[in-house]
Amino acid sequence: MATPAPIDPTTEAEAEDRRIGALLVARGVLPAPQLERALRLQRESDERLGNLLVRLGFVAERDLAQVLAEQLGLALVATRDYPEAPVAGVRIPPEFLKRARAIPIDDTPAGVVVAMADPDDASTVHALRLALGRPVLPRVGVGSEIDAAIQRQHGEGGLDEIVPALVGEDEAEADDIERLRDLASEAPIVRLVNGLIARAIDGRASDIHIEPFESVLKIRYRVDGVLREMDAPPVRSTAAVISRIKVMANLNIAERRLPQDGRIKLRVEGREVDMRISTVPTMHGESVVMRILDKGSVPLDFTALGFDGESLTVLRAMLARPQGIVLVTGPTGSGKTTTLYAALHQLNTPDKKILTVEDPVEYQLEGVNQIQVKPQIGLTFANALRSILRQDPDVIMVGEMRDIETARIAVQAALTGHKVFSTLHTNDAASTVTRLLDMGVEDYLVTSTVNGVVAQRLVRVLCEHCRVAQTAPPDLVDELRLRRFVATGPVTLYRPGGCEHCDGVGYRGRTNIVELLPMSERVRQAVLARHDARAIARAAVEDGSRTMHDDGLAKACIGVTSVEEVERVTQEA
Repeated sequence: MATPAPIDPTTEAEAEDRRIGALLVARGVLPAPQLERALRLQRESDERLGNLLVRLGFVAERDLAQVLAEQLGLALVATRDYPEAPVAGVRIPPEFLKRARAIPIDDTPAGVVVAMADPDDASTVHALRLALGRPVLPRVGVGSEIDAAIQRQHGEGGLDEIVPALVGEDEAEADDIERLRDLASEAPIVRLVNGLIARAIDGRASDIHIEPFESVLKIRYRVDGVLREMDAPPVRSTAAVISRIKVMANLNIAERRLPQDGRIKLRVEGREVDMRISTVPTMHGESVVMRILDKGSVPLDFTALGFDGESLTVLRAMLARPQGIVLVTGPTGSGKTTTLYAALHQLNTPDKKILTVEDPVEYQLEGVNQIQVKPQIGLTFANALRSILRQDPDVIMVGEMRDIETARIAVQAALTGHKVFSTLHTNDAASTVTRLLDMGVEDYLVTSTVNGVVAQRLVRVLCEHCRVAQTAPPDLVDELRLRRFVATGPVTLYRPGGCEHCDGVGYRGRTNIVELLPMSERVRQAVLARHDARAIARAAVEDGSRTMHDDGLAKACIGVTSVEEVERVTQEA
């Protein structure tokens, strides 16, 4: 009697999971070591690989859904395809839909189209077929989008029902610290806060603003520099939501009278994300701002940041100087630190020792020694800078020149052969030179140590899918002197449209508009003569420098941004 062939212990579901994992690795979405780690964890549980990868933060839900759709040969449901109301004539208990993570999205002669987080789940497809009495046409959906559609259509299990169950009727309980700590650990509040963060990152937000008022809790995301109001949880959840954030940031939840600052490190959809947390007491509770520092979204490349043509050539010439100071200036949130990091990234080679003094250290750079300022223990910019000069650095970055002491040490470092990068808060490049003079740095030291100044702003980029081209009227061409940027033919400008790719705003992403002021001989003479900022700027233009406004108009003429956006951003400058 023949010996039967051994049974392969690998089930069909396990084989399918491995194929999906291999596809994710092949696409570069998932590193191979993370896949192996997830497979080891999967062997200890009955969870499908895709769910495990998303829960661990190794991959984004949409990346997983795209690979799943490709593997199963099914269509991927777009966000706009989820109906606002239940499909007419299709009745399925919402409890089942939530458990199965599935939702009908259309009724066709061929059958009911159902978006499913796991269309390969034969038992769910069979149950839906029995419940509907009709053929079921599975499609691949993103899990969180399915959850949001179920909530939108049926409203069951929403925060209006959850929060009273957690918080209770007696508002005095909000003063019970132990009760707040318990609420912050409850699953619904944890899911709510995690959802706020995930939606912000998915929507490319740089900040989350949580603002309590007497009758409403406002949630606003800053996207491309502009605040957008989002759907907010009930005002009854205010204390629990803020306590949850403070617990995550290791802040004192009992202290609500004083501002606090903290930091959260987490992994969201396969990306390492740091968040800076700031709380301040207001009339109706603590206002919280969460600054998102998404390491995966920071381009450390000058071209990607918006430097091009002559500006890129001049900037690289500044950086190529063996010693001296390069200053980057602009208001808070204008991308100064990112520009400095891009410069450090370019100079970061094995033969150079690079040290930075920052407050705070926003992104960690491999091969760069970064120091976090701690004024409470006496580690100020000036003290740290004085110490690192003994570390034999080649390149030094000072997060900000805040006082004359720091400025003078930086000047001394430049005189002794170091490259020094730093920032100042001024409106334009020429004002930076006069600010140094006003701080007390001697004019001859400014002219001999400063290689150049970069002033910048961030403008929103027109969505390439919906921007609308139009011929500029002659009076506008004359007023803005646009013919400088378009040699022949009509001058074409672009305005925002609005589509699904940009959430109907017409803009997606931001780029720099810059002006560079190299320390040319004409500029040096103007500084030594103690001329004002306007005269210094005029000297730079006579030497061929382009103003920030002109750089913005040049980008508007090639369709990168709009004239309105340039005017909005450069008004103050």
